[in-house]
Amino acid sequence: MKHVVLVGDGMADETIQDLGGKTPLEIARTPYIDLLTSSGIVGEIFTVPEGFSPGSDVANLTLMGYDPGRFYTGRAPLEAASMGIHLDDEDVAYRCNLVTLEVLGLAIYMRDFSAGHIPSGQAKVLIEGLNAHFPDDPITFYPGVSYRHLMVWKGGEDDVTLTPPHDILDQSIETYMPSGTAAPQIMRWMTTAQIYLKSHPINQERMSRGENPANSIWLWGQGKRPALPTFQELYGLRGGVVSAVDLVKGIGVLAGLDAPQVPGATGYLDTNYQRKVAAALKILETADFAFIHIEAPDEAGHSGVLKDKVQAIEDFDRQVVGPMYEALKGMAPFKMLILPDHPTPLSRRTHTNDPVPFLAYDSEGRFVEQRVQLYPFTEAGAAESPVKFRKGHLLMNAWLQGTLHPGVIQ
Repeated sequence: MKHVVLVGDGMADETIQDLGGKTPLEIARTPYIDLLTSSGIVGEIFTVPEGFSPGSDVANLTLMGYDPGRFYTGRAPLEAASMGIHLDDEDVAYRCNLVTLEVLGLAIYMRDFSAGHIPSGQAKVLIEGLNAHFPDDPITFYPGVSYRHLMVWKGGEDDVTLTPPHDILDQSIETYMPSGTAAPQIMRWMTTAQIYLKSHPINQERMSRGENPANSIWLWGQGKRPALPTFQELYGLRGGVVSAVDLVKGIGVLAGLDAPQVPGATGYLDTNYQRKVAAALKILETADFAFIHIEAPDEAGHSGVLKDKVQAIEDFDRQVVGPMYEALKGMAPFKMLILPDHPTPLSRRTHTNDPVPFLAYDSEGRFVEQRVQLYPFTEAGAAESPVKFRKGHLLMNAWLQGTLHPGVIQ
């Protein structure tokens, strides 16, 4: 039996008046999801436990069947694992975004948390240049993909409150400055980096072309190295994770899963879907579990552009769900689990901790036998479904075991 999880990051949303009270998921054309829904079971899952911020780190840890209350230490250490960065017990990793700040009057605003989705090649030059700019400090910067990078503080501190930059788009950063014992040091590194980045030729060229400059770093998501039992130890399966996002790959690495590098995987609308599907199918040639993560719906939600989010959902169906379904039909009996990790409503342009729908499909039809009635794979359909997982990490085992009976799993 092959087991495939397909995650449309941030795909869930809220109702939109201009859509007649519907959500992007409801209006998007998703023929393959509709086909699987007709022979599967739709339910509702809470991916963010009470007391946690609704980040993709916490939510994807939940989706992979790990209880964040036991295993979550921060976002950046997960990304460090993906990038092959070793953390000693006393080291603290920080997520390091390249962002665009804008001065308006007496205030500074978070204009773009991705610095215009800066290309990885340009970003690498800027990030590596920062290491030369701090020769005597116990920090090292590591380039990642596009705007997503890391800073490791050797023997550092994690007693600091930091805000994800995508949570404060178009807002003054004044009330979101670091706080805590480590805040003065964090502030010094951020402001010093601004001086370097502002005058860098790459940013001068970006501005001349009307592109958002990467004129600041923004540190957040700090934490120390976590310790996860492997996925095989928990669930008896070997496999891999396919994603353009380091934090998702990092969870896979820490869980003992393969996490291949996929050429052309950008995490946005221009990502190479075909190569991501091919990478997952390659994993399934020798293993029985594949977790495919698609970031584009989330990025579209952060941008607040309706047409982009609808396109991202339709691309997810047409270029990921469809090809995986067609390929799996010729391989072996299989299960598919399709779901978002969290909502990223267009109106809010950030994540929320509301529950999301999931769709479970079994090529042998066992989920149909457990179904009370047919519910659509939508936010409203999931809310109506009697199959609910309030402790979201329990869904993985129930799906693998083929037991999705009606009831609220607390």
